[in-house]
Amino acid sequence: METSLRYTCNSKSLKIHAKEKLPVNSKTHLQLHGELDTGTGAPSYFCAMIRHLFPEAATGLGVGIHYDKRQKLRCHVRGKKQFPVRDDKSVTFNVKGRCDFDQDFNQRNPIGAAEFAWNIMNFKEDQDVRIKVGYEMFDKVPYMQIRENNWTLNANMKGKWNLRFDL
Repeated sequence: METSLRYTCNSKSLKIHAKEKLPVNSKTHLQLHGELDTGTGAPSYFCAMIRHLFPEAATGLGVGIHYDKRQKLRCHVRGKKQFPVRDDKSVTFNVKGRCDFDQDFNQRNPIGAAEFAWNIMNFKEDQDVRIKVGYEMFDKVPYMQIRENNWTLNANMKGKWNLRFDL
């Protein structure tokens, strides 16, 4: 199980996030993840999703359900396509999108982004770094991510940011 501590500038509370991937076959897995808000002591959300990878096309697709304490039950569809910029795949151009629907498939919340990712292996001894710079299409906002082994900082040009530490 993957576990992380997350702090978001919006909620101003520390959250404990857990994720488990259960293999269905070599290219498909069931992903379960949820979050506990330490400020309220209650779960923030729970999600179950079937994810399938198409390694020959550097593509992934996912379909699932998401229960949120505010928005109730929602359906999710997501996809990601990766285009290598360098032969060693250390720099990629990624196109990704997600759409979630309410129970009646009426209300939609689309999210889509294009980003460049640069993975620097052994930046220093036993230290890997990933830098992402992208643009979220529907919110029309640039964003960035810096990841170093267990630490991740996400920020966008609207002033939103979050910090994650993988346990």
